[in-house]
Amino acid sequence: MKTFDFTAESVGVRVDVYLSEKCDISRSRIKKLCDEGYCLVNGKNVKSNKIIKAGDKIELAVPDEKNLDAAPEDIPLDIVYQDDDLAVINKPQGMTVHAGNGTQGGTLVNALLFHLDKLSGINGVIRPGIVHRIDKNTSGLLVVAKNDKSHVSLSKQLQDKTCHRVYVALLEGVVKQDEGVIDTFIGRNPSERTKMTVVKSGRQAITEFKVLERFNGYTLCEFSLKTGRTHQIRVHAKHIGHPIVGDPEYGYKNAKFNLEGQLLHAKTLEFIHPTTGEKMSFSVPIPDYFEKVLKIVRNK
Repeated sequence: MKTFDFTAESVGVRVDVYLSEKCDISRSRIKKLCDEGYCLVNGKNVKSNKIIKAGDKIELAVPDEKNLDAAPEDIPLDIVYQDDDLAVINKPQGMTVHAGNGTQGGTLVNALLFHLDKLSGINGVIRPGIVHRIDKNTSGLLVVAKNDKSHVSLSKQLQDKTCHRVYVALLEGVVKQDEGVIDTFIGRNPSERTKMTVVKSGRQAITEFKVLERFNGYTLCEFSLKTGRTHQIRVHAKHIGHPIVGDPEYGYKNAKFNLEGQLLHAKTLEFIHPTTGEKMSFSVPIPDYFEKVLKIVRNK
């Protein structure tokens, strides 16, 4: 990862214009980095169109990008539903959605290219068909677009919050409230740029939660996303003092139950079909390893 630090000498210049000239990076790339929280002005996350002033301290972190090209791989895939426009996939824990730094194969995209006859091209050769993501160690449902028309429609539903996503997670400790809303601002952690955190300069993140079951020292909760920030549920769970069991980044350091990652499962997915206008609703049970832990804590 490259980092750049500047003290601005210009007045009335946009951040993306200033940094594209200083760092020889395209303005579209600068905008993406700003949106993802890699650009700070005076220690705060900013949009690419922010006007800078003389004396402003600007910090830019640029993750390494490799010239990756996804290839089909014969990887087992749980296809819950598919038609000419889209497919709904039940992603297993441990599978990365698409290639990136440190991951060049074995991804969901590699499996999709093998099992499906076509994918939308809006996100290029690295992320064909990918409308939204779930973390590597989060299991469950996501929808994939087979053509650009479907991709645009599904992306708009996510943006307009008309796509309904429900997750189930096992949390550390006993949550006292039966239900509630977590409404904060999430952005890059200034000291650990690969992590997210609740920060005033971040983007608004809203998560509804409901307690499903309480145990001795643990709580099974249902989460409904109203926004789609990176690591949103995991960050919000930590924020309320009840991190997700097994979370290697936001959870407790002492490993329990010999887990490979967090007990977070995308259980339900609802959206409007881009072509038929029909309301589509899908739900999958939590994985066996998750059920195994629930059995243990129920018997404690």
